[in-house]
Amino acid sequence: MKNLREFGIDVPEILLPKNIDVSSWSVIACDQYTQDEEYWKSVSEAVGSKPSTLNMILPEVYLSSPDCDKRIENIRSNMKAYLSSDVFSKEQKELVYVERTTGYGRVRKGLVVAIDLETYEWKPMSKALIRATEATIVERIPPRKKIRKNAPVESPHIMLLVNDSEKCLVEKTGSLVKQKKPLYDGDLMLKSGHVTGWAVSEEEELNSVYEALNSIREKNTDKDGNVFMFAVGDGNHSLATAKAVWDEYKAESGLEDSPVRYALVEIVNIYDTGLTFEPIHRVLFNVDVNDLAESVKNELGGTLRECSSPKELEDAVKKSNASFGFVSCDENSKEKYLLLETPVTELLVSRLQPALDAFIASKKESGVAVDIDYIHGTEEVFRLGKKKSAVSILLPPIAKDSFFATIASRGPLPRKSFSMGEASEKRFYLECRKLF
Repeated sequence: MKNLREFGIDVPEILLPKNIDVSSWSVIACDQYTQDEEYWKSVSEAVGSKPSTLNMILPEVYLSSPDCDKRIENIRSNMKAYLSSDVFSKEQKELVYVERTTGYGRVRKGLVVAIDLETYEWKPMSKALIRATEATIVERIPPRKKIRKNAPVESPHIMLLVNDSEKCLVEKTGSLVKQKKPLYDGDLMLKSGHVTGWAVSEEEELNSVYEALNSIREKNTDKDGNVFMFAVGDGNHSLATAKAVWDEYKAESGLEDSPVRYALVEIVNIYDTGLTFEPIHRVLFNVDVNDLAESVKNELGGTLRECSSPKELEDAVKKSNASFGFVSCDENSKEKYLLLETPVTELLVSRLQPALDAFIASKKESGVAVDIDYIHGTEEVFRLGKKKSAVSILLPPIAKDSFFATIASRGPLPRKSFSMGEASEKRFYLECRKLF
């Protein structure tokens, strides 16, 4: 059997519960609904007294709660109890091919693997096999380390993107294994859709994975020989935490290999039609639209023109990955729609956000406080643009074909650059693996 480790991947020993009840065992990623405690109360009610990944995670809505340390203690106890009782079946050395139908009817395909943390780096301008897509906030790592360090079990919510326009990895693997009986199959709680998983363990299947990864490596190697295999789509801070825990454990133990060196993730093809890639728009407060538009134009180049209606602006933005719009309202409540057509060839947000940061900084120096917020959906752009002294910025769709190239050339994207689907479409915990 060919060795996947040359691509930063290992075949993990997967733990799944006996007689798995997906609807209670599987819960959404801990970094979702962070301002909605009621959602997590609903999750607890849906789980009841049944075994569940809920009892092995800390929803981040509780990260600042007074009983956070007690919750982490309970997580450790629950993990140990699940391992020592008859909750889990015997672990199996396998990858898992996953098909997730979301609550919106979209079908997303994935491949659960263990990645070698030695091949991942979140720092800017990294040339590692696995790289961050957005800037990592270092301050977010320590509280997450408290949860992962010495944890007996891990379960993944991290999603890696692969640049595979030919669909030779995830999709082809699915075609090989779907004739087998699935490992699990069921509805997810709270109307979040359905999930099915199949084992990828036969030599033919794993060799096919190897050949696909080899092809992807060849197509994602730059002129200096650097290979960009995977980009972190969701869970960047969780993966950065896993890296920090491994680095610390390696230094303390002197070990070069250990289960701690690896992290479970799901690989998703950036070209998967079930993966929605949405821009995150901007709105600035206490600004003049002409002042802002001219400042950004001076930074990015291009031409400004006025549109006669929201539809004209929206249509123009959708047609070009290098154009975006400004939405505002003057003192007489007259709406204004400006289109900036730029010569930018990278993902536009990678150039826009630094220009906005520079504009905000210049205003601060002159004594004017400008606030910025990040918004989802075109309707919100036009709604907020009607507010006094506010300017909304309508961004174009994310160009999948320039996504990897932009990160390779410019490093991680600015904060709040894109969103992978709605909150309920994020990964649910399901597969497990022994860690410490």
